Amino acid sequence: MARLIHQYSCTGYVFVFLFLSAIMHTVSPVTHYSVPEEMEEGSIVANLAIDLGLDVKTLNNRKMRVDLVGNKKYIDINKDTGELFMQERIDREVLCPLKTTTCFLRLDATIENPIRMFNIEVEITDINDNAPHFRRGTMHLDISESSPVGERFSLNNAADPDVGTNSVNNYHLSSSEHFSIEIQTGRDGTKFADLILKKALDREQQAVHNLILTAVDGGVPTRTGTASIIVRVLDVNDNAPSFDKDEYIIDVMENSPIGSLVIQLKATDLDEGSNSDINYSYSLYTSERTQQVFNLNPENGEIRVKEMINYEDFKLYEMEVIASDKGPNSLTGQCKLTIQVKDMNDNHPEISIKSFQSPIKENIELDTVIAVVSVSDKDSGDNGVVDLHIPDNMPFKLRESSDNYYELVVSEPLDRERVPEYDITFTVTDRGSPPLSDNETMTLELLDVNDNVPQFPQSFYTIRVEENNAPGALLSSPTAFDPDLHENQYLVYFILEREIANTSMSMLFSINPENGNLYALKTFDYEIEKEFLFHIEARDSGSPPLSSNVTVHIIIVDQNDNAPVIVSPWRAHGSVVEEKIPRSTDKGSLVSKVIALDTDSVHNSRITYQFLQVTDATLFSLDQYNGEIRTMRMFSYRDPRHQRLVVVAKDNGEPALSATVTIKLSTVETAVKAYSDMTEVPLEYDIFSDLNLYLVIGLGSVSFLLLITILVTIVIKCQKPKPSKAAPPCRNSVISERNSTIADSTLVSNDAYWYSMLLAETRKGKMVVRQPVPKGSRYIVSSLPRGTGLTDTSGSAASTLQYPK
Repeated sequence: MARLIHQYSCTGYVFVFLFLSAIMHTVSPVTHYSVPEEMEEGSIVANLAIDLGLDVKTLNNRKMRVDLVGNKKYIDINKDTGELFMQERIDREVLCPLKTTTCFLRLDATIENPIRMFNIEVEITDINDNAPHFRRGTMHLDISESSPVGERFSLNNAADPDVGTNSVNNYHLSSSEHFSIEIQTGRDGTKFADLILKKALDREQQAVHNLILTAVDGGVPTRTGTASIIVRVLDVNDNAPSFDKDEYIIDVMENSPIGSLVIQLKATDLDEGSNSDINYSYSLYTSERTQQVFNLNPENGEIRVKEMINYEDFKLYEMEVIASDKGPNSLTGQCKLTIQVKDMNDNHPEISIKSFQSPIKENIELDTVIAVVSVSDKDSGDNGVVDLHIPDNMPFKLRESSDNYYELVVSEPLDRERVPEYDITFTVTDRGSPPLSDNETMTLELLDVNDNVPQFPQSFYTIRVEENNAPGALLSSPTAFDPDLHENQYLVYFILEREIANTSMSMLFSINPENGNLYALKTFDYEIEKEFLFHIEARDSGSPPLSSNVTVHIIIVDQNDNAPVIVSPWRAHGSVVEEKIPRSTDKGSLVSKVIALDTDSVHNSRITYQFLQVTDATLFSLDQYNGEIRTMRMFSYRDPRHQRLVVVAKDNGEPALSATVTIKLSTVETAVKAYSDMTEVPLEYDIFSDLNLYLVIGLGSVSFLLLITILVTIVIKCQKPKPSKAAPPCRNSVISERNSTIADSTLVSNDAYWYSMLLAETRKGKMVVRQPVPKGSRYIVSSLPRGTGLTDTSGSAASTLQYPK
């Protein structure tokens, strides 16, 4: 039901009616009729009531009607007779414009009581009511007279809206001795015609051909349509231009004015139109030089002087002129011209640089050719003989290679750093009178070669660096220079690796690879590291790279950062040194000797001594250089028994650092005979300090030496001085380069400073201190046994402080 409603879409009323009819009854089979198009209005198609088996008398009561589905109502029914009749004339080409083979009208016949519906198909058959026609009534064809016989030319086909045999069936061409037609059938059955050339055309005999093409259909009676064909024969360029003569000979003076007329050529062509228009040109056989000297007007054939004519250049000019028409297939004619030049003497010698190699590398080999030069003179005789030369003060020379050809070769080594480029002037002179000359200057540029090693301004750099420097501090900039160019002069700096005490130089110093700035990577201590010696290399970026190195000597400059340390007389921290001397001591006797050490450099470690406090300034004197304390006079009964001396040891730094020691002297009344025989009073002191302990710990076994030191200290502190009857001879004498001998407790020194390393050890009651001293000096420090002249000496041994060489 839905398909039926979709196929025969109609008014809303029809839809409802058909829907109800379909519910109550079934649809009858389709009834077919066939009628030709263009039937008169009122013409009877068929008796539908009889064909459907209906009672004619009941048609009105049962409300029989016919509805046309989807088109105009061309057919209706007579309810009195039951006949279908033409209500309107039918044009098949309008009803079915797509030229289909069949064309149908579909009708629905409906009757009530009961409701029944009948499907009716009326086929509209075609009649030959349309004649063939061409879309264009006139067709224009342009055909060259050179077209070959048998060539085809397409024509527009005719159209006929009828179908089948009533459509276009054939074509006819009016009578012609040059043309015929051939009928072709397309895949869709369409007929069309091709125009065939059956005889060669001749434009000169007949320029235009008028033809009639007729299209005929296959209907009865037949119908036709016509179109005009106008064929215009195109001209063929079959006549070549020609000159009056085949060859011309002309004389022209040298140096003729530019633009002067040499000759005017004239060619003719028998053709017409563009085929007879003439264009003049030089042939390929005419040299470029000739074309440069003479100008040919392509329109009128005039030959004029284009540039100065020089007899020495060319004495004779030959040319071939071509006359070409302007036809599609251009035809040509030609003639030859010989121009003879009459000579004048007016030429300078000429120089031509055939090849010039620039730039060149500065290390180019000797005798290498860098330029080829040719010279010429268009004159004749001596005026045409030339000489070539270059300046004398150049590392080049000319070498004649062939007639009038010279080679410029390298005669001396080149150095870009000395002369980066040369302006070479080639001068050519003829041998005329007066001589004429010409010159040309070429610039020869030298390319850099990596032939120079980087150069440091100095071969040895000594850089002083104060100790306690900040890490990363700039020390110096040992920059090198490379006279080469570009990558050959780009330098990279680095430190040549070297190890000192298992420490790499790269751990101590760094260098900026681009500018050579040298930096310290750590803080240096003069007391540990006094100098460094290494090499810095500068390497260029050439290929292969060149390099050079420089020696750098880093000297650590001492700062006064270590205070003097008093090593004699020994005392515990903050304690007072107590000494005892006889009151009968003579004037000038040695009472005590203060020894201080400073680990700084020579300048900063020079120590001077002075009293800071003294009980009686008139009683004692202090040597500011060796620290010896001597009596300035003998003791009197007025002098106190106890004398307090405070000695300060000050170094030579800026600012100066110092250390102090307090010595408490006690006088005793006992007279000792030995003292009268001696020039110096024995001085009893022991040497020990924290510095000694530190060095002992570092060099030996900590536990053992510490134990021994404690035991020795306890023994010394427990001993008490006792009076002695006589002072035995000194067990140790002191010998120095000053040839002085001290009998009792003595210390002699070449200089006022002492050096750093100190080793303390005890051997059988002796205290021995060793340390390095300046080259060429010897130091021996001796002290009397504790009991000599003062205490009991039994079981005691001498204490000795020695400074070996």
